[in-house]
Amino acid sequence: MNLALLSAFVPTFFFVSITPGMCMTLAMTLGMTIGVKRALWMMLGELVGVATVAILSAIGVAALLLNYPSVFMALKYIGGAYLAFVGLQMWLSKGKMAIKMDAVGSKPASRLDLMSQGFVTAIANPKGWAFFVALLPPFLDASRPLASQLTVLIAIILTLEFICLLIYAAGGRTLKAILMQSGNVRIMNRIAGSLMIGVGVWLAIG
Repeated sequence: MNLALLSAFVPTFFFVSITPGMCMTLAMTLGMTIGVKRALWMMLGELVGVATVAILSAIGVAALLLNYPSVFMALKYIGGAYLAFVGLQMWLSKGKMAIKMDAVGSKPASRLDLMSQGFVTAIANPKGWAFFVALLPPFLDASRPLASQLTVLIAIILTLEFICLLIYAAGGRTLKAILMQSGNVRIMNRIAGSLMIGVGVWLAIG
């Protein structure tokens, strides 16, 4: 890697990644409702989605997809509707993601459910595709092997994204600890559910 380009890439992507967005809001919401440890499964799905978007962007597929917005519209509406439905269940203190008022007999969300949420949120975000199309080329040195450069850049992207997801999930857990002092689980579920619905609407119409 060209070290000058690399030294500019790291702070640039960290700033973009730490900025509140759909994936970070999702991480905060799940950190609030199911805890940081279980939210790691959502993060795994999200990182796979981000890596997929980055790789496809690098090989030019994103440029093709961006010329056919109907593909994104379908992904956005399906993904947004799914997240909004989960948020509505949380708001009603129902479903696998809600904070349980009585944990007896409750069935938590599966690892696959959590990974799917993260993957769908990452892959169905058109801004993410456009961002990678715009971001990656300026940081590639045409005089050096492209495959090795992309490997390094994507590894850095995933590392920074994971750090930011952890920060937001930990923030959600802290918020839960503060709000739960009142003992009102229903209010917590409505806050988390509203955030999740917001992510779904944001994804669908953003």
